Amino acid sequence: MIDIQLKRLVHGEGLPLPAYATEHAAGLDVVAAEGVTLAPGARHAVATGFAIAIPHGYEVQVRPRSGLALKHGVTCLNTPGTIDSDYRGEVKVILANLGSEPFEVRRGERIAQLVPAPVLQARFTEMDELETTSRGTGGFGSTGR
Repeated sequence: MIDIQLKRLVHGEGLPLPAYATEHAAGLDVVAAEGVTLAPGARHAVATGFAIAIPHGYEVQVRPRSGLALKHGVTCLNTPGTIDSDYRGEVKVILANLGSEPFEVRRGERIAQLVPAPVLQARFTEMDELETTSRGTGGFGSTGR
């Protein structure tokens, strides 16, 4: 478990902090700090009313809620979204309405999940040739039927 500092913003007063809904949940539920209506096909960066300080070596991923996706066609764009450890602005959730009806996001409604994760940084080394494999350059769908 990691400790993440959180700063509640003025428009986040009275809202619950991100929290696990069950003992074994992977994601912390996060709620909207504003109300907005998403027309079909629309998207909006929904305010959460808080900022966080993630320890170096970690990120926080923003993921959709399965119930919103199944019941209403509402999902997060840029999924999973990454909040970097050096970002200190308000956490916002980019919601998109892929459904056929307008969707009303209500203040205090659960809109996404946050999943803390360790980060490995990489260094690329340019090569003239890469090691060969049995798959080779087979791309999209090449290992399926």
